Amino acid sequence: MLAIDDIHKRFGEVQALDGYSLSVARGRMLGFLGPNGAGKTTVMRAIFGLVELDSGEVLWDGRPINVGERLRFGYMPEERGLYPRMRVGEQLEYFGRLHGLEATAARAAALLWLERLGLAERAAAKVEELSHGNQQRAQLAAALVHAPELLVLDEPFAGLDPVAIHTLADVLRGEAARGAAVLFSSHQLELVEDICEEVAIIDHGRLLATGDVDALKRASEQRRIELQLDGAPPEWLPGVPGVELVERRDGKLRLDLSRDVDPELVLAAAEKSAHVVAFSYGPPTLAELFLELVTP
Repeated sequence: MLAIDDIHKRFGEVQALDGYSLSVARGRMLGFLGPNGAGKTTVMRAIFGLVELDSGEVLWDGRPINVGERLRFGYMPEERGLYPRMRVGEQLEYFGRLHGLEATAARAAALLWLERLGLAERAAAKVEELSHGNQQRAQLAAALVHAPELLVLDEPFAGLDPVAIHTLADVLRGEAARGAAVLFSSHQLELVEDICEEVAIIDHGRLLATGDVDALKRASEQRRIELQLDGAPPEWLPGVPGVELVERRDGKLRLDLSRDVDPELVLAAAEKSAHVVAFSYGPPTLAELFLELVTP
């Protein structure tokens, strides 16, 4: 298990990390969320010893992480780190060997990930000859080639097309199912909500919330109603105190309300004004919860 315990880091006048703790168990996937500059990349670099913390600890299975343990980890940094003029297949084999695989095993693992990530036909191409999306896939393959026990990915979905996003999401699910601990950052919150059971939300170096996604959403003070009406006046609103209009489009309304407002009052008002085609009530989405926590 990865455990991050009461970490602090200052860069000059900027308090990048301001004391928080979180953990990622083997076989689990944690979405690491926060605005730009929240401190996510600093945490990831600290895991790999690239940033020296002012205080606090990063532990693996209860012990400080040494070089040998880091060789069993996989890292995909936001600033991609492949050799641009080296051929993709050769590069994956090379990274496999760096992580301790024998030559035959490194070659087999490289071929496996080239196939799984749709790069088999580009194995002989230089990295600089690949499209941005394929460079992203190659970087991911380099992080995976040695079957890491911990996988840390900094914005892995950035710039990918929908097909590549689907492929990568399946890969991350598979790695967690294999028993790896997976930590990744992303601004694509709908995707995080879809594939992660757990999230950690930070801002200005502080932990705002962490835990099971559904539990965090249920704990929110906010609720939402999605309502579709047929025949309502163009500017219709329910007129219930504490209910706010978020969006109106083609007879569909999205409303925000606090959890102490009775949704039956909204439904009753709607039924008096028009035919109710659809009505749903529930906690906020992960994206709405994120905004609730990080917006001043």
